[in-house]
Amino acid sequence: MKQSAPCKVNLALDILRRRADGYHDMRMVMQTISLCDTVTVEERGEGFTLQAAGVFIPEGKKTLEQRAAEVFFAAIGRAMPPLTVTLEKQVPAYAGLGGGSGDVAALLRQLRQHYAPDLPTEELERIGFQVGSDMPFCIRGGTALAEGRGEVLTDLSPLPDCWFVLCKPDFGIPTPTLFALVDGGELQERPDIDGMQAALAAGDLHGVASRLKNVFEEILPEEYHEVFSIKRKLLSMGALQAAMSGSGPTVFGIFDAEETAQRAVEILRQTYDQTYLARPVSKICVD
Repeated sequence: MKQSAPCKVNLALDILRRRADGYHDMRMVMQTISLCDTVTVEERGEGFTLQAAGVFIPEGKKTLEQRAAEVFFAAIGRAMPPLTVTLEKQVPAYAGLGGGSGDVAALLRQLRQHYAPDLPTEELERIGFQVGSDMPFCIRGGTALAEGRGEVLTDLSPLPDCWFVLCKPDFGIPTPTLFALVDGGELQERPDIDGMQAALAAGDLHGVASRLKNVFEEILPEEYHEVFSIKRKLLSMGALQAAMSGSGPTVFGIFDAEETAQRAVEILRQTYDQTYLARPVSKICVD
């Protein structure tokens, strides 16, 4: 079994409050894009084996993939067979693109296809949520409003066809650090998520792009302000608008012309190796 594992961007990201359980209530518009890994699942070997060239896999510690497989087979009431899972990575790690979650989501979709084809998508999403907050969206894909911790999903009208230019600088940003900064202050500007939903319903790409916003940018420490430099470069090269995805540091710009987007990729790659061109992807998991 082999399947693509596309990643995501946050067209809008808002943090509403810190919850009693330590998590945060979020409100986000999420979009699957065509930049993807490939996940292959084979019933062979002993126990659970994960293979991924160039990816550090700690010994003696269960990976998200193994945990997801164990939860899946427990949920369908059967013993887990010996599985070998191979990842072919293209999506950068620790980038705010949900690459790891996309891999686990692709694994779960394949396990359902082979071992429990009648399992409803909502149940598969509940299984994924036991492993990670953004797993339900990564399983479903497309364009969606994500609320709660990210598990309460509402399908939205598809994003009009466009091109994404993604650029990841050579540093990571610790997600807990950003959440702590949000908790310690008061956010001044919120994304217009209702307006973005209306623009999506109208098929208005420029209306969607004009409402790109990630509240993490408001509290981003100065040491990570290269994010803003990349945003300015994308805008100067013709992006309708640009924003950081998730907790960063990847910045993406939306373009309405392929030639302009491709030229932006070529220019940015002279400085940033991890620069990519992608397109929107429609809903992946349909019952």
